[in-house]
Amino acid sequence: MIKVLVVDDSALVRKLLTEELSRYADITVVGGAIDPYVARDKIVRLKPDVITLDLEMPRMDGLSFLSKLMKFYPLPVVVVSSLTPHNSKNAIRALELGAVEVICKPGSSLSAPDISQSLVEAIRTASRAKVAKMASVEQMDKESTPVSGYKIQLKTTHKVIAVGASTGGTIAIENLLTKMPLNIPGMLVVQHMPEYFTASFANRLNNICKIEVREAKDGDAVVPGLALIAPGGKHMLLERSGAFYNARIKGGPMVHHQKPSVDVLFHSVAKQAGANAMGVLLTGMGADGAEGLLAMRQNKAYTIAQDEASSVVFGMPGEAVKLGAACDVLPLNDISDHIIKRLSGEETKRE
Repeated sequence: MIKVLVVDDSALVRKLLTEELSRYADITVVGGAIDPYVARDKIVRLKPDVITLDLEMPRMDGLSFLSKLMKFYPLPVVVVSSLTPHNSKNAIRALELGAVEVICKPGSSLSAPDISQSLVEAIRTASRAKVAKMASVEQMDKESTPVSGYKIQLKTTHKVIAVGASTGGTIAIENLLTKMPLNIPGMLVVQHMPEYFTASFANRLNNICKIEVREAKDGDAVVPGLALIAPGGKHMLLERSGAFYNARIKGGPMVHHQKPSVDVLFHSVAKQAGANAMGVLLTGMGADGAEGLLAMRQNKAYTIAQDEASSVVFGMPGEAVKLGAACDVLPLNDISDHIIKRLSGEETKRE
């Protein structure tokens, strides 16, 4: 049984979330809290397994509370936030501080049943996440120092790097991209994230990386020194036109309950780029990306899966490992160096 504490200043939201979560046999809501001070006392007394957290509350905002919680009493946290550009920036910060997932808050255009299933899955995922082992923001900042110079001597100008992640992926992607040199091959990145949040995520990365990072638009050229983040609510694919690569942004049904889907991207990269591609599957719940990574390897691409010890959730990379989709299984902090060495010709490609 997963014990949940709902922290939100709105009595209506607390009631809605409690009613929805109570419909599931493996979840029990042990209490609610109107603000972080009440939440602090109830955490000690009720010992919840997971906390749902609003970001805008009286007396202490959710981000300040989350920072203190992760420092002194780390627990899995699912942020329940309004779906607005302003709140998305705060949500990205919450993920950086250690929140496991961000879920859209019920409001005028979204009812509790609309978010019920995604919230339940987020709570189940959070209950299994390795929150206590996550690095501090300060430590991650030190580890994510961008590499200097323009050192890679590319063997071909047609390389593409595809990256996929979910739970815990915001920090993992930051760790990876901040270490990329200016002439790294064009990168396509899928992070499971709602609409609005991906734009804020891309902007945040663009401010701290040497390379350019932006939310992808249909038809964007995939060129060295640029990482394109798949927009929330859309799939991203790679398309080749002569000697050039472009990102295509499309609708369509969810794949593995996700849109954007890592598998959709990876399968397109396997087909369009083949041996000129690299695939990286990072931390995340579920199996999205595992079959796509296998398709990439079968088409002679070099593939990496993040190892279990450094993953917040070893679901996606773990499934890839089971399928034999990864040429190498590496700790997060080693992945960027491994990519750079391989592109520089210092590593021998494995079939």
